[in-house]
Amino acid sequence: MFAGFARKRDSGLREIASKQQLRLAFLRWAVVTVPFVLLLGFTSARLAPSGSTNAWYATLAKPPVTPPDWAFPTAWTAIYVMLGLALAMIIHARGSRMRGPAITVFALQLVVNLTWSPVFFGMHQVTVALGIVVAMFVLTLAMTVIFWGIRVMAGLLLVPYLVWLVFAGYLNYQIMTLNPDAETLAPSATATQIIKL
Repeated sequence: MFAGFARKRDSGLREIASKQQLRLAFLRWAVVTVPFVLLLGFTSARLAPSGSTNAWYATLAKPPVTPPDWAFPTAWTAIYVMLGLALAMIIHARGSRMRGPAITVFALQLVVNLTWSPVFFGMHQVTVALGIVVAMFVLTLAMTVIFWGIRVMAGLLLVPYLVWLVFAGYLNYQIMTLNPDAETLAPSATATQIIKL
């Protein structure tokens, strides 16, 4: 009798956690996490003008491989969407003991990420910005390893971000090398370039 009850209970649990329901639960998280990450990224980018709209940046010598202005928001939008999806997968992985540490590393990485644009475009601190990119890469690499251990797809979604960070670090380094006086080109950088929201 007890065995029959246990079988019914197990089959009931399987019905509760069907693949379709699991998919819907993930989508519910994704509907929150993707816009949330995009909003934070957009807000950070709006703190200082970027690309050719930034008078300071327009005067800098840039490496020949510098993409056109439109490529940066396009790349970051795609990266933020993938970050949001990866986060949704991890939040949804309730059975994993690494879920908490994974979310913590994600949050740390995102905070560091959001400081780059104001530091580079707003404060004109090219060297500090390069250090931020290095910190972002280290945190994202750790995050990728942890995410991969929980959900392989979540780890795979972070690979384009790692590749982009290597490229962004190269561009940042080249700008620093080509413009040794970059930080002094605009005397009152912080006061004139940071936009108050």
